[in-house]
Amino acid sequence: MRKFVSDLIVDLLQRFEIPYVSLNPGSSFRGLHDSLVNYGGNRPEIVECPHEKIAVGIAHGYARVTRRPMATVLHNVVGLLHGSMGIYQAFLDRVPVLVLGATGPADVALRRPRIDWDHTALLQGQAVRDFVKWDDQPVGVEALVESFARAYRVACTEPAGPVYLCYDVAFQEEALTRDVPLPDPTRAAYTRLSAEPGAVEVASEWLTSARKPVIVADLLGRHPEMVAALAELAELLAAPVVDAGGRLNLPNVHPLWRRSREVVRGADCVLLLDVRDSFGWLHDYDERERKAQRLVSEGCRVVEVGFGDLGIRAWSHQFQRYQEADLSILADTRDAVPALVEACRDRIRRRGDAEDRRVRLSALAEEHAQMRARWREVAQSAPPKAPMATARFAWEVWQQIRDRDFVFTGSLVNDWVLRLWEFDRPDRYSGKPLGTATQIGISLGVGLAYRGSGRLVVNVQTDGDLMYDLGALWVASHFRIPMLTVMFNNRAYYNDWEHQIEVARHRGRDEANAYVGMELDHPPPDFAAVARALGWYAEGPLEDAREIGPAVRRALEAVDNGTPALVDCVTAFR
Repeated sequence: MRKFVSDLIVDLLQRFEIPYVSLNPGSSFRGLHDSLVNYGGNRPEIVECPHEKIAVGIAHGYARVTRRPMATVLHNVVGLLHGSMGIYQAFLDRVPVLVLGATGPADVALRRPRIDWDHTALLQGQAVRDFVKWDDQPVGVEALVESFARAYRVACTEPAGPVYLCYDVAFQEEALTRDVPLPDPTRAAYTRLSAEPGAVEVASEWLTSARKPVIVADLLGRHPEMVAALAELAELLAAPVVDAGGRLNLPNVHPLWRRSREVVRGADCVLLLDVRDSFGWLHDYDERERKAQRLVSEGCRVVEVGFGDLGIRAWSHQFQRYQEADLSILADTRDAVPALVEACRDRIRRRGDAEDRRVRLSALAEEHAQMRARWREVAQSAPPKAPMATARFAWEVWQQIRDRDFVFTGSLVNDWVLRLWEFDRPDRYSGKPLGTATQIGISLGVGLAYRGSGRLVVNVQTDGDLMYDLGALWVASHFRIPMLTVMFNNRAYYNDWEHQIEVARHRGRDEANAYVGMELDHPPPDFAAVARALGWYAEGPLEDAREIGPAVRRALEAVDNGTPALVDCVTAFR
């Protein structure tokens, strides 16, 4: 059989055990598409998507679960521009994604009239270079092979992120004239960045001598094995853990789990683990006055552990405001946190203040129990009818899934999901919602990662986000991704609605006009009807919280039979 350059790309995808390739069809990678289907036997499996942003989102969600990249292929120029928002979100979320692109022929003599000229850029990678870890446009088979191996290693090396490889359409369709050795994936990996031992000793001394230590963790839980290590460290120190929510960093049923930045007020030592916005978690911010008030005293020691400014970009200030720290440890937390546990344990043995820590642990546990009891009381006492309280909505859904082996993805419903549901394991929580028309794609990727596992993927889906990408629902039904989607439908882009209320109030104008350009009503979208038209089981809209339980139970029957299901619930704004 004759082989082509695009067949070599499939050889590489298979060699590096890439399981899926998500794409929206495009002529610029017609050679690669043929190779995937006819040369590779649809291995990796093609996941067809109605929009490139959905395709990238699926790869994003898959990487959140597996911590391994899948590939997404984007058509030249227009496809890359469509998918760029998803690429940016993957960059912010530190997940590895292999973005494969294509461009029209570099040789002008090979370009078709108009279309190949409109869709050929010099160089295409410039469109996303500020928010990918690396990009390349290799020409020549040796360059192609080396570029792929390097891209895979760069994407997976912490801090992980997306990479972009672009292939000339004419180059893809060239015949291979000789065999090309393939790289060994097991040799395409770096060791972890370890913490300096002296710095760990200093941090452990400060933490064990503190009377009110606090830990803040954000993206630590992207490596689930770190959750148990963090719990051990927090228990040793009798320190509450403020979960910033990038991943589940500590089970919310753990007595030391906290959510509010107010917890750091009065702390005498704060440990920040994989926290991108250190300033934000140490300050209370008045959005109206644009003023920040420091929550900790000037004498409080601040220790940060993570990748610091590695991967920093100038284009987007995703690094947040500059925050001084007393000790900044540049390290992979997978090594640094266990090292801190050992160092703190040794020091605590010698200190002789175990009783003080037991008293503090007991008080923190009681506080946690009272906090969760208050939240349950709010949810259960909320009236069931319209407008359905968001706390009651989250509670009713929880009652139907609490005994299932569930995985959560989607909206936190103003934090009521974290307050009311029980996340006893890190794999139950795929990561915080990112919004801006990305969540349904990410949720589909989570569902794809668990397809065939028997686990229940629950997507709490906001209405505004889904309106961008209603066609994404077809992906779940076509590829048999049996996920449960429950709509958090407030019939508004209410986050921005609140901004308009605030501006009008500040200016002494009519707040009642804030709905203009913000409502998703008149007519209200019928999400259940759309879902049914795209192959889902669906019910709604429901406006009485007492209807949620029966509807979700019927939806779960459909999911158990392999069909995605949607229940549309109309809620209060907040």
